[in-house]
Amino acid sequence: MADRVLFIGWGTPVRGREERALEVFNESVGLYGRMQQDGRIESFDLALLGSSSIHNGYAQLKGDVAQIQAVQEDEEFQRVIADAALIVDDLNVLAGYTNAGVAAQMAMYAEAVAKVPQTA
Repeated sequence: MADRVLFIGWGTPVRGREERALEVFNESVGLYGRMQQDGRIESFDLALLGSSSIHNGYAQLKGDVAQIQAVQEDEEFQRVIADAALIVDDLNVLAGYTNAGVAAQMAMYAEAVAKVPQTA
């Protein structure tokens, strides 16, 4: 089961670039589908969000640490992100943890908290 995630969030398309935004969206979904079929990622989710000043949608790619690192280094992925950066506002690409990865990160955090004197 995947313990890492790559979050790709985007905001509003740049006015006058909406058609290109749709093309890049479709290109990216196609890429993520091929990555899943090829076993380069475990799975991916897409979400479109309601009106927001920050994010209108996101893709979440799931895999292990090697898969997520490889996605970030993949030239086709980098090209899709470069294309997206030119046609949407508030583009964010963030690596993170999911499933068992969250538990491991929280355990590490709990260890750090235990070293800090607590005050009321």
